[in-house]
Amino acid sequence: MTRLAALGERLESPLLVTNLTNVFYLCGFDSSNAALLVRPGGETTLYTDFRYAEAAQAVSGVTVEMTKRALTIDVGEKLKGTVQFEADVLPYLEWERLSAGKAKLVPTRGIVDGVRAIKDDEEVATLRKAARIADRGLEALTAETWVGRSELELAWRLHELLHAHGAQELSFPSIVASGQNGALPHAHPTDAIVEKGTLVTVDWGVRVDGYCSDCTRTFSTGGLLPDELRRAYDVCLDAQQKAVAGIKAGLTGVDADAIARDPITAAGFGGNFGHGLGHGVGLAVHEAPRLSTESTDTLEAGHCVTIEPGIYLPGVGGVRIEDMAIVRDDGVDVLTSFRKDLIEVR
Repeated sequence: MTRLAALGERLESPLLVTNLTNVFYLCGFDSSNAALLVRPGGETTLYTDFRYAEAAQAVSGVTVEMTKRALTIDVGEKLKGTVQFEADVLPYLEWERLSAGKAKLVPTRGIVDGVRAIKDDEEVATLRKAARIADRGLEALTAETWVGRSELELAWRLHELLHAHGAQELSFPSIVASGQNGALPHAHPTDAIVEKGTLVTVDWGVRVDGYCSDCTRTFSTGGLLPDELRRAYDVCLDAQQKAVAGIKAGLTGVDADAIARDPITAAGFGGNFGHGLGHGVGLAVHEAPRLSTESTDTLEAGHCVTIEPGIYLPGVGGVRIEDMAIVRDDGVDVLTSFRKDLIEVR
């Protein structure tokens, strides 16, 4: 079954897809100006402007209609009856333009995301390839000297190595956070020099054929590591391994999060783990489902998720350990292969 047909089975009225990532996922059309009108049953119209006319005609399974460059104005005049739209991604200005037409617009959320969240075998293979490339790039960086170099220098060097190992682009700007900066979950690399006797957190990922990887490892720079940081690492690793062993289809996002959160809390670090355990990964580095205390999702076989507990100690440092995995009925298939014991870099 095609993705458009799978989406069509979920619809009771036509859905206007304006999220360009969703357009690409559903029919393979990659552009900066497009929309899909998917009807119940899967019959689909692809709207785009003259710049993409030739590429649009090559898309199978859709009827192409050319529009003016101001696409939503033109499409709004064409729509009739009840039409659902992606309320979580459509800007208010574009909604105004659509609503100027004759259609009755009904806001929806997450319909395409629900289809997109279940990865097929081809998607899993691509995600696995992205994870493998990311692992090899970081492994090459660990063979170099870190102490005495800046976070920015290491982040740029990692960028070079990832491309050398086959990355087409980065999933997101790499995080290299040493010492006190490691206490910031989304730290930006700085001019800070990596010193001995601390931890360095690296969060990195690559994009291959449109699909992302996302992984985090924390390293020691040797010397006398503060006892609190060493204990935080051991607790975080234990919690992460418990989550990898315990997550499976059928668990809620809340229950999955608790597998790692409970031991971290029991060890006295509950207040230092302030984000969710993980999120979906695919064409976007953050997508459905969510694994957190606020999640409303239930895990299904085929979901690709991160498993990334963290412990952040202000003024001291931090630890995060993250794998990317495919949810199965009886557990998870971990795509990340980079070792998780505390590695010492020079």
